[in-house]
Amino acid sequence: MIRSMTGFGRNKYENEGREYSIEIKSVNHKYSDVNVRMPRNISYLEENIKKTMTNNISRGKVDISITFENHSKIGKNIKINKEIAKMYIKELKELAKEEEILDNVTVISISRLPEVLDIQNNDDEEIIWNELNTCLKDAITNFVRMREEEGSKMSKDILKRTESIYGKIEEISKNSTRLIDEYIIKLETRIKEILKKDIIDENRLAQEVVIYSDKCSIEEEITRLKSHISQLNNILNQKEYSAIGKRLDFIIQEMNRETNTIGSKANCLEITNLVIDIKTELENIREQVQNIE
Repeated sequence: MIRSMTGFGRNKYENEGREYSIEIKSVNHKYSDVNVRMPRNISYLEENIKKTMTNNISRGKVDISITFENHSKIGKNIKINKEIAKMYIKELKELAKEEEILDNVTVISISRLPEVLDIQNNDDEEIIWNELNTCLKDAITNFVRMREEEGSKMSKDILKRTESIYGKIEEISKNSTRLIDEYIIKLETRIKEILKKDIIDENRLAQEVVIYSDKCSIEEEITRLKSHISQLNNILNQKEYSAIGKRLDFIIQEMNRETNTIGSKANCLEITNLVIDIKTELENIREQVQNIE
């Protein structure tokens, strides 16, 4: 089972006046990169969120957006800074006395002054995290499901393209076999033209054929290409999930290298055209592989 690195998932959770909303989206990336946007009052949970996310993915640039509305007492603690409040009262009373104005300082007016009233998180962090984590896990489940659906489509496309490549490799193999026979005929004709006689040194001819056969032989490259295709198919058809993007990328690189070698060895227009077709398919596969986790 393969996964795309592109995905999206969301979820909402509500309990006793506390509302959580999470959206996760990702694009392809060489490594794992998780970014979290969340309210400051629960920012202390950021590392927990990142750890949970990285336990479920291995690659991709992931953006997590979290909103949190708390209409309950849980997670809040109202604290009055009495020392600062007393300093305000003292200064205000002195000002009223100096300016001969009414001293009508009230508790409400004092509470509105900077740093007097503070709403802080209390010791209910565990409750907040458990609820947020419930929402997060469901969002991740939806996110991973979309990645797997995209991965399934990509897998089918790649398998179809490798089947096409295999067929072109078989054609190359057939064309390479007849190259030797054609070379023998051409070589005999050329020798007769140069020597202007029908008698040919068979030993010398055999040596030339061996040299040419060795020079243009692509059997090893064809064998390795077929082996790479077999490995690629086995990886794509495996049932269990594993991070395979980098392995597939390496296999495609090796297939490209073998194909280039075939193109440089084969002195045949038909084979050259087939090599171009294979390289085109490999480039299409490479683009798909770049987005596999």
